[in-house]
Amino acid sequence: MKQSVMRLALAMLFLASLMNAAHSQSGLPVNAAASVNGLIIGNDMVEQGIQAALAQGQKDSPELRNAVLSKLIEVSLLSQQAEKDGLGNSEKANRQLAFIRQNYLADLELSTFLAQNPITDSDVQTEYNREIASLGPQGMIVEYKVSDIAVATETEAQAALARIKKGESFDKVARSVSLAPNKVQGGAVGWVQAGQTLPQIAQVLTTLNKGQVSPAPIQMPQGWYLIKLEDKKSSKPPTFEQAKVAIRNGLIQKKQFELLNKLRQTANIVVQ
Repeated sequence: MKQSVMRLALAMLFLASLMNAAHSQSGLPVNAAASVNGLIIGNDMVEQGIQAALAQGQKDSPELRNAVLSKLIEVSLLSQQAEKDGLGNSEKANRQLAFIRQNYLADLELSTFLAQNPITDSDVQTEYNREIASLGPQGMIVEYKVSDIAVATETEAQAALARIKKGESFDKVARSVSLAPNKVQGGAVGWVQAGQTLPQIAQVLTTLNKGQVSPAPIQMPQGWYLIKLEDKKSSKPPTFEQAKVAIRNGLIQKKQFELLNKLRQTANIVVQ
């Protein structure tokens, strides 16, 4: 199993302990896959491990299921021994367990919110119709090949823009100062449609010619951005059947962003 499966197993066992996982002295409960010194490993935990493996490209099989269960048993044995060795109450363990719990609760809040505010088939169809209508009379999709630089302050963005105006390549400046993970690719984002970006970016992107950089820094919720239009192309739009999965995912991301933005507005956030 990959390291991510080990982390998932640890998280699941931790959460099982939080929820007072059932112990069995005589026999396994109906929903149990195994018991390790009385600690139940539920079938739902095994299924989560299977789904994680499938997401990594592995194929479902009896061998995979046995491997996932074996890994959960190994993790259970190690975690129980760690408790015996007094590691469970260490500062390092408490920090990591708190981190696992926080991430689990964050995912649970998002999934609960989406279950209570689902994206319907009608929503997807309406969004597809809106996107098709926005293409104009020619009915063609315009895609933009974009690079960006993300920094924390307007001052840093202005300094980066000044370097570019003096002749430094956008790629070099991005590698030097950008805070985004794509800095290692010189800020390359790839091909996007204007509607797939936030309005602040779209408003600038659609005014640029090939090779141009945004004339001023763009303020975003998470910082300040410079963008460069590397290339531009047009193509026929996909059919509804071809597009519906991507549209649904986009609408889900939009709902998540709206929720997070609402929480930010009512939160007291202090950043060092």
